[in-house]
Amino acid sequence: MKTYVITGATGHIGFRIAESLLQTGDRVKVIARSREKLLPLIEKGAEALIGNLAETEFLTESFKGADAVFTMIPPDMQAKDVWASQTRIGTSIAEAIRKTGVKWVVNLSSQGAHLSRGTGPIAGLHEQEERLNRIPDVNVVHLRPAFFMENLLNNIGLIKEKGITGSPLRGEVKFPVIATRDIARVAAEYLTKLNFTGSSVRDLLGHRDLSMIEMTELLGKAIEKPSLRYVQFSYEAAKEAMLGMGLSPDVARVMNEMYEAFNEGRILHGNERKAENTTETTFEEFTAEFARLYKAETPSTLTEEPGKKSEVTELEEKPHRSWWSQIHRRSKAA
Repeated sequence: MKTYVITGATGHIGFRIAESLLQTGDRVKVIARSREKLLPLIEKGAEALIGNLAETEFLTESFKGADAVFTMIPPDMQAKDVWASQTRIGTSIAEAIRKTGVKWVVNLSSQGAHLSRGTGPIAGLHEQEERLNRIPDVNVVHLRPAFFMENLLNNIGLIKEKGITGSPLRGEVKFPVIATRDIARVAAEYLTKLNFTGSSVRDLLGHRDLSMIEMTELLGKAIEKPSLRYVQFSYEAAKEAMLGMGLSPDVARVMNEMYEAFNEGRILHGNERKAENTTETTFEEFTAEFARLYKAETPSTLTEEPGKKSEVTELEEKPHRSWWSQIHRRSKAA
């Protein structure tokens, strides 16, 4: 029997990984700050570990006896210093792995993590890749997924209020998009087989490349709004909206830096699409879930409940969930 530890287990990537591993009959330990959100996994046989990823002592105790761990650095949307926050958590994870002698690590990174700076929060994931690569006698695979399809759920409020979708991203530029269920499937496969050695990277580019304009057209079709259009917001409007929704000034800064890097083509460094980096879920399949959530009676139904197969992430449960509406209001006022 193998023993796994899953960080970020209340988000739907970590949740789905844990669910998959529990079906193998192996021992699965799940980490979160809230026991309540872990109850669906506990009921299926998972062991709950409640604590903070930045606390090395807690993580060291959690990782003891584990054959493999799934690691990620969750976003802190109120961080006064994003890089410092990522460093604290990343260092804690690395130290716990080093102290306990865990042999296999599946680490959630991102497209753009080949760059050390100029990519907003992705630069912190680059640092974490390097940090984990320096640990001796550990086999680590870094998953570098593309833009999450589920990020588009932030547009539901904006569509209902203003009849548009929008973001600071250029509307005409095509880029890979992926469903988080596919990331979880790949991660679970690595953890089940444990057939990777050394340090490696696995790019995950989703089913195909699409532009924001193309995605908006497909979403419009799914929700029976064929005239739905995409609007590119200014960085300044985005910054003001993020601050207005309670995000810290540094979070607003790094998010805009990431959007700028996307728009300038620095995040995606010419990865050729191949069978091994292409995943199953089509954007059309995602639009069916988007439409279901869009048609929900109240905005509160967009909040993920533990154990539900909702496409709303833990990140989207934060107060900034409808921030695109705030951006639009500021753009119109400018």
